[in-house]
Amino acid sequence: MSIIELHKLPAIEKLKIIEALWGDLVGDEDSLPRLSWHETELKETEEKFLAGSIEILDWQQAKKELRSQFE
Repeated sequence: MSIIELHKLPAIEKLKIIEALWGDLVGDEDSLPRLSWHETELKETEEKFLAGSIEILDWQQAKKELRSQFE
């Protein structure tokens, strides 16, 4: 599939491709680079969670909510 073909896909199909790619990447986390900005974001998110200012969604529920925004 070319980049031009990707542009023609509906958003929900693009999200499915992203999900498949992400699933493949997380299977080999050690090969991914560690980015300083990402570490900062993770720490900030953890602090917000511990302070009770954000809630955690089950991954399946989060995907369902994201998909519903594009359908």
